[in-house]
Amino acid sequence: MQDRIQFSATINRKKIGPVDVPKDLMMIEFLQEYAGMNGTRLGCGQGVCRACTIIVDEPGKGSITVPACVTGVTWLNGKTIRTVEGIASVDDKGVVHPSPVQKAFLEHYSFQCGYCTPGFVNSATVLMEKLEKNPVPADDVEKAIEQQLEPHVCRCTGYVRYYSAVRDVILKTPGLTTGKRTKEVANNG
Repeated sequence: MQDRIQFSATINRKKIGPVDVPKDLMMIEFLQEYAGMNGTRLGCGQGVCRACTIIVDEPGKGSITVPACVTGVTWLNGKTIRTVEGIASVDDKGVVHPSPVQKAFLEHYSFQCGYCTPGFVNSATVLMEKLEKNPVPADDVEKAIEQQLEPHVCRCTGYVRYYSAVRDVILKTPGLTTGKRTKEVANNG
């Protein structure tokens, strides 16, 4: 008989569980097969491409991103998690309002097929949250973006529009940077 656990978590602000699941179940399988959330994408299945990136909120520590395809439910049991479905806000009439990151991706036509987009959205969201607490000099924005998004693989667009969108939303959002930009940046988006 397979080892099982009672899995519970808060996912996108909703308590889920306890749900009886195999102990070795990966989070992407839980999201898609048990929770009916299909926004998180399975790409490589090895945690390399980061299409499956989800956010884990750690009280007092901030948020981190993890690849859902290689992160087991056992490690995530009892944690607070956000998927791409939880990034946009929904008003009391059910109207969806994209987050600033999602709006920037749309405005820059950042994606082609869109398969990797949920992972980029989640990682860029965490970057913005980090910068709210620890702003970087305006001239270091590109470096911060590269460090955060570098693990992601996009097989269609070549990254330029994703990076440009994140740069623009960071520079337009008060409090995420310090000082004025002194270097010129090509507009590639």
